[in-house]
Amino acid sequence: MNSGHFKSFDNSEIFYREWNYQAHQKSIIMIHRGHEHSERLNDIAQSPQFSKYNIFAFDLRGHGHTKTQTSSVFMDYVRDLDAFSKFICSHYHIKTSDIFVLANSIGGVVASAWAHDFAPSIAGMALLAPAFKINLIVPLANEMITLGTKLKKGLIIKSYVKSKMLTHDPEQQKAYDTDPLISRSIDAELLIDLAKAGKRLVEDAEAIDTPTLILAAEKDHVVFNKEQKTFHEKLDTDLKHYEVLPDFFHGILFDTGKEKVYDKVVDFVEKCFNRPIKQASLSPDQFSVKEYKDLQNNIGNNLNFKMQKLSLGKIGKISNGMAIGLKYGFDSGASLDYVYQNQPKGKLGFGKMMDKNYLNAIGWKGIRIRKQHLLQLLEHNIQALKQQGRSVKILDIAGGTGNYLFDIKEKYPDAEIVINEFVKSNIEIGEKIIKEKNYQHIRFTNFDCFDPQTYQKLNFEPNITIVSGILELFGDNEMASKAIQRVNSISEKDAYIVYTGQPWHPQLKMIAYVLNNHQNKDWIMRRRSQKELDRMMAFNTVQKENMLIDDFGIFTVSSGKVNVSNQSL
Repeated sequence: MNSGHFKSFDNSEIFYREWNYQAHQKSIIMIHRGHEHSERLNDIAQSPQFSKYNIFAFDLRGHGHTKTQTSSVFMDYVRDLDAFSKFICSHYHIKTSDIFVLANSIGGVVASAWAHDFAPSIAGMALLAPAFKINLIVPLANEMITLGTKLKKGLIIKSYVKSKMLTHDPEQQKAYDTDPLISRSIDAELLIDLAKAGKRLVEDAEAIDTPTLILAAEKDHVVFNKEQKTFHEKLDTDLKHYEVLPDFFHGILFDTGKEKVYDKVVDFVEKCFNRPIKQASLSPDQFSVKEYKDLQNNIGNNLNFKMQKLSLGKIGKISNGMAIGLKYGFDSGASLDYVYQNQPKGKLGFGKMMDKNYLNAIGWKGIRIRKQHLLQLLEHNIQALKQQGRSVKILDIAGGTGNYLFDIKEKYPDAEIVINEFVKSNIEIGEKIIKEKNYQHIRFTNFDCFDPQTYQKLNFEPNITIVSGILELFGDNEMASKAIQRVNSISEKDAYIVYTGQPWHPQLKMIAYVLNNHQNKDWIMRRRSQKELDRMMAFNTVQKENMLIDDFGIFTVSSGKVNVSNQSL
């Protein structure tokens, strides 16, 4: 066994372990349950059943030998897993498709979120008693903990879980009780955030096509098994298996009979690694297509949404943000500009209060984070181009008013920028800013980004192309694919494409039934799962290299290389 540290997404140093490493072996990432640490996985990592695999594990934030403090944000643990996978792929020369993930309890939720939100092309995963819904035992415990987090920042609560709830084995109970590295408490805000993530993942499990084994413990007093079963049934893969282990407690890897569990996991691992790699395609996710059609057919448009729409029409205009949305469309560049500014304004005191609530909607919070992530990846690509001695040439195929590109222009005045936009009112707003700021080498064009002829008319050879906020408005993959093909055809060699996604949204029905779009129609979106979006990009020889996501799991920003050789997912 070897150990070391890797730098995560925020430059935090995370402690990790490696067992059995041999070049060209398949690899398994193991994720320990909450409160524990990677050294506890030593038995399974060194068992004969796993001897032919590279085994990797890391100590979660606030656990074991990782000195980085516990995070209150669940998504930080998912980002850590993504960063760890990138680290071992680079450091140990391992392909993502040669990785399998084994995770217990909270680790199972982290692995599931990674599969859902980042859509890595891993071979598969085994989730042991995944904690999609924790049994807090005390009635209204979740509500009381939520209240506690509002009353006391950084609230830490003591875990009720005892060793006798985890394993029947007296030796394992003693090992747990006497281990000084095991944490006996948990961050209350993290517990609440974990509960939200678990609910989201179970509801949206159809967005995951990763082959999955779920082993539930029959006598699990820590988490509920019902959600595990529901998650399994919804998964979008024909290679999946759910099994309840008779008489097992929650700590499956430490319970009596764990060797039988090892055998079940290895058998599934072999099936996953022997499975042909899934090919890139333009096939849409059927659950998403159905969801989109249901919205078009007004299914689920209840009295609450109808009253919201009526109220919006009657009094919405006293809120500046709502007034702009009603006039130009809530999806318009003008509306997004206002959301980015995030400065509540309105008529009378009530109008300003309405505007503040409007701007604080979770979707708009996500949109503002998406802008920051977009700028972050754009700057990453700009720096890469500059290091290569290349001039920066940016195209946005549907850039609205050009908002965030003006930020880029301020910082990189030599960058040549073309903003294509179909709605003329957006162009008028953007051109006014260009004139006021006296920006050079930046211009608008007014073409349809889905028209193949557009890209020759642009008379431009970009090395960074942005596809942002447009794909969820148009659900046809064939149409979107043709636009990406034309981008490829005019791009420089080794150019970048930065694309945004909306793999999940908690307010999809409200948006469709209450808000109008820029065409003064219902704002109905077809959200693509990240796997569908990446699959469509890979079909067009764009291989994702980096991805950022907000803490809510709503908006993603990805960056990949254009004109690379076609690869399968």
